[in-house]
Amino acid sequence: MKLITYNVNGIRSVIKKGFLEWLEATNADYVCLQEIKANADQLNLAAFEAMGYQVFWYPAEKKGYSGVAILSKRPIKRVQYGFGIHKYDSEGRLVQIETEDFVLLSVYMPSGTRGQERQNFKEEWLNDFHDYIAELKKTSPRIIISGDYNICHKAIDIHNPTKNMNSSGFLPHERVWVDKFEGSGFIDAFRFFNKEPHNYTWWSTRAKSREKNLGWRIDYHFASEELRSQLKRCTILSKVFFSDHCPLLLELN
Repeated sequence: MKLITYNVNGIRSVIKKGFLEWLEATNADYVCLQEIKANADQLNLAAFEAMGYQVFWYPAEKKGYSGVAILSKRPIKRVQYGFGIHKYDSEGRLVQIETEDFVLLSVYMPSGTRGQERQNFKEEWLNDFHDYIAELKKTSPRIIISGDYNICHKAIDIHNPTKNMNSSGFLPHERVWVDKFEGSGFIDAFRFFNKEPHNYTWWSTRAKSREKNLGWRIDYHFASEELRSQLKRCTILSKVFFSDHCPLLLELN
């Protein structure tokens, strides 16, 4: 079983660059997308359906902003859009499906890089999201949470940890949040298989950052401990260039 998460930074933009052809070639069972930046009526969802996907599309109320989606080739028991807090749900930050095997979430966590007001919003999200997942685990212990977390967890996950110590996305208390989240019963699937440095999923578009591999690892598959024995492989698809992020592939037995 193959599961891909990808912050596309504009679905219409990546489609123009050949994303659909690439997606078909991957033959992934599930695809979690973030920053779709489009309503369903602004593109042809039938292109996904022609590949065998059910499409669960959750854009932000503000056009051209944020939004998440899940594409599934497997049967779905239930879908949920948002998690019941309007200030987040209006920004299209979470879509959740229940399958026969697990509950899968595509999430786009807020960024705090545009000032203190958005940093405060991000920290409120982190607290509320943690509480939501804690409740979800009581009834659905097998969970995979895939997407853009907008946090580098450890120094190994960012190209210049010293310089970025006070940057949103690498603030000490944000990193502690990830510690706490992992401690609540989740596995960072990429680090489960790969302990090496210089593995990133996002690069600034400035100063040839991607060419120089000056990046941040902010996209994750977090799987609950109950799925540990089924984790087979997790790898960053760093040669896929449709977005300023790259996809992250998780394979399960």
